[in-house]
Amino acid sequence: MVLGLDKIREKIDSDKFAKFMGIQLLELKEGYSKLAMVITEDMLNFHNMAHGGAIFSLADAAFAAASNSHGQTSLALCMTINYRSPASKGMKLIAECFEESLGRRTALYRIEVRTEDGRLIALSQGTVYRKEEELA
Repeated sequence: MVLGLDKIREKIDSDKFAKFMGIQLLELKEGYSKLAMVITEDMLNFHNMAHGGAIFSLADAAFAAASNSHGQTSLALCMTINYRSPASKGMKLIAECFEESLGRRTALYRIEVRTEDGRLIALSQGTVYRKEEELA
């Protein structure tokens, strides 16, 4: 039995690393997700800007949510990110993940990380391997 979106949302909300990072799921549809995170003091690098790893973590969480939204176990094969603008403490970042191509065994996603006012912070692309098993 394939999990419904409500059960998938529960799985995503229980992700320990996402909770640690303060990442919140805002929206989930098949092939799409929208997540948010506020940059905290602990997420700053030595330039006093948001660490790239924190931004990548938000993008990765959105990628995981969207790619598993079909109820089929999906695991990252590759993910790239391009940082376009700095983020600073207190900024709320929003990551949206869009399914670009869905195949039987692989799928391609585009992830945009933006500020609340729409400024592009990072653009990412990811490919997943879709296992034959349903999300448990």
